Amino acid sequence: MTPDSRIAAVIGAGPAGLMAADELARAGLQVHCFDAMPSAGRKFLLAGRGGLNLTHSEPLQTFATRFGSRQAAVAPWLDTFGPQAVRDWAHGLGVETFVGTSGRVFPREMKAAPLLRSWLRGLRNDEGGRTPVQFHMRHRWTGWDDAGALRFDGPAGVMTARPAVTVLALGGASWPRLGSDGAWAPLLQARGVDVAPLLPANCGFDVRGGWTPFFSGKFAGQPFKTVALSLQLPDGSTWTRRGEFVATAGGIEGSLVYAASAMLRDQIVSAGQAHLSIDLLPDLTAERVRAEVMHPRGSRSLASHLKGRLGLDGIKAALLHEVLCRDGMADGARLAATIKAVPLELSAARPVEEAISTAGGVTFGALDAGLMLRRLPGVFCVGEMLDWEAPTGGYLLTACLASGVIAGRAAAAFATGR
Repeated sequence: MTPDSRIAAVIGAGPAGLMAADELARAGLQVHCFDAMPSAGRKFLLAGRGGLNLTHSEPLQTFATRFGSRQAAVAPWLDTFGPQAVRDWAHGLGVETFVGTSGRVFPREMKAAPLLRSWLRGLRNDEGGRTPVQFHMRHRWTGWDDAGALRFDGPAGVMTARPAVTVLALGGASWPRLGSDGAWAPLLQARGVDVAPLLPANCGFDVRGGWTPFFSGKFAGQPFKTVALSLQLPDGSTWTRRGEFVATAGGIEGSLVYAASAMLRDQIVSAGQAHLSIDLLPDLTAERVRAEVMHPRGSRSLASHLKGRLGLDGIKAALLHEVLCRDGMADGARLAATIKAVPLELSAARPVEEAISTAGGVTFGALDAGLMLRRLPGVFCVGEMLDWEAPTGGYLLTACLASGVIAGRAAAAFATGR
């Protein structure tokens, strides 16, 4: 690849990088997309294996609040390319979408592969007025050489490139086997770019001391259905949400836990532990639960009594035995109170390599409004490389795509002098 003011490099062929490449190609630039993996969109495909959650149907104003302390930074992206734009984009690729009962938006076929195939086909050809994007797979970016050229380790050895603009779309540090290993962080830090530590987001947690061997052996992998999690926030308020989560061999994970993961992780970072409570029967009042527990049970065992009066058995009943001693189980008032608020102490988030996504990354102070690095003019960053996070539910993918649109357009303007 020879130096040329019309050439753009995109490093990383995930959703954010592909969207940036799309915008650059539409602007008429010759786009070269590099990726260390053998094929594009590998994490995207794996994330969609159980049903690709593209975005969410809730109002944009509510959607933007899902980005927590980074709402102000992410909101302008969503104004440019928000949830409805994601659906329109998918429809343009021939992929119809529908809204599920939870408000989440999925492709009609529930699969990521047809969408990715259509997208890559359009990028590689001149469809939609683009210049064709050239893909260079198995090319691992290793930084810059002494002359300032991009350096790659590829199948044919070391190669360099001098594009007019570069978009870095290298992901965070979760699922490193699929390419996002965070190896880019020291390369940028060496150039004076401020990078916040990469932390697990949408992750599981270890219960302090772990489960008993009985509980772990019998219930690991099983779900807690129709429960509510609550935790106390630093400002004194209480966060509560209903849903489901799963017991692991030594802790908890799953959608309801992921929704609270940023708060739980931050509490562990600041205090060394996090506390939450689980309402095992959120549809019943505390008074009703107490009355049923205290109801005379005659010759029935406690297990039969709890199952017959409250429908408590299996993993929910077993959890009560995990936190209450024999005397506690025999104390009706204490048992009833615990059913409505099972206390759990969490000691650690699971490693970032196991997380669905990451927090941390290139700080927004290191970027301008077009996501260009202030210390490296002509170099842009997108997607999970940036210091933001969001819960699952289509929020992550929408913001990644939107960041690619923002950076792609800004990079095109930079390259062409607009």
